Amino acid sequence: MDVGNLDALILPVPPEPFALIVGAGMEGGSSEAAEASLRRMGLKPERIDGDGADVAARIAEPRFRLTFGAVSVLAGPAAGAALDLADPDHPSTSLLAASLPRRWRERGACWVFIPEREPGGDGAAASSSEQPTRMREFFKMMVLLIDLFDASHIFWSPARLWSDAPQFRASIAEMLASGMPPVLHLVAFRRQDNGAGASVGTRGLVLFAGQELEARIPEGWTVAEMVRRLSRLALDMMLNGPIRHARTMRGLEAGEWIDLLPSAGGASQRSTVVVDFGRDS
Repeated sequence: MDVGNLDALILPVPPEPFALIVGAGMEGGSSEAAEASLRRMGLKPERIDGDGADVAARIAEPRFRLTFGAVSVLAGPAAGAALDLADPDHPSTSLLAASLPRRWRERGACWVFIPEREPGGDGAAASSSEQPTRMREFFKMMVLLIDLFDASHIFWSPARLWSDAPQFRASIAEMLASGMPPVLHLVAFRRQDNGAGASVGTRGLVLFAGQELEARIPEGWTVAEMVRRLSRLALDMMLNGPIRHARTMRGLEAGEWIDLLPSAGGASQRSTVVVDFGRDS
């Protein structure tokens, strides 16, 4: 996987998550044909006019509201703000076994899908009790859309992460069968260098667990070794919830231990769990 090396120019991640897919099935087609295809898939497309400046910045016309079970999703051709955020050449963007086709942005093959909140719902409620079910249904829909549009790549905005669409589809299908979230497709692992040394942190985990992880790289360890360990911790948090209190636990290998120290994030600061790896002396 491609682990980011620079976070000095991080672009903000929008509060509402979205997926952007690149698919050959979207190139050169009419909006009527797209609407008909969505209807045949049972997604009940309904044309909408506006729905706010933020949505208009990310979704060009025609815009649709799609319904799948209890989930509704705003969808349409990707507009400038979404394409800018998904720029694979930006140092804040991560890529997981993904190499986008040339002129991916100009070919008219990019669509955006934004899951809507429940009417009257607030962010805290969605993050705690409603979010897992809401996201599960949304990813079910994405499996259908990847097939429908013959998608080659998918971008997941909370992690600012590009993945190979068939691999993403297979990982979601596995999640639906086993209940195990595809961590590497939903969470980016970013290397950062500062005066205190190198570290690896997550991006996108907060959507599912309310926290991110950050860990200093011990001397002699590779980034791949860090990702293997942090992804296990991230999976546990996605399944069992956030780390509420400081704790020490055994690591993956004999004699290895892990310290976890959660920090409370304020209104303008994300909540981060500081992870420290060590070995028995």
